Amino acid sequence: MERTLVIGATTKEDRYANRAIKALRKQHYPVIAFGQKAGKVEDVEIETEWNPDWDIETVTLYLGPQNQESYIDKIIALKPDGVIFNPGTENPVFIEKLRAAKIHPEIACTLVMLSIGNY
Repeated sequence: MERTLVIGATTKEDRYANRAIKALRKQHYPVIAFGQKAGKVEDVEIETEWNPDWDIETVTLYLGPQNQESYIDKIIALKPDGVIFNPGTENPVFIEKLRAAKIHPEIACTLVMLSIGNY
């Protein structure tokens, strides 16, 4: 199972990042949740401090492009296999940087991917 880093995690149940964490856990994916405020979504603690040693395969973004700049190099340094740009997070500059680093960018919806078995 691919370990997934959810960036933009929140305890607010109406947010897609929250729903994604729950959907990933329901399918038994290991999840690291990263957000601005500490809390818990089911069995997953929301981390508020970036850990450059996280061992992850996939990053799923729930941050708009205007909030991604400070994370681009940090995400690339984690060397994930791929980064999912959920609706509203698309960022052409970030996508090109990922491609240059040989990291697969995917413009998709984590929730849809999970629901159709394409995650």
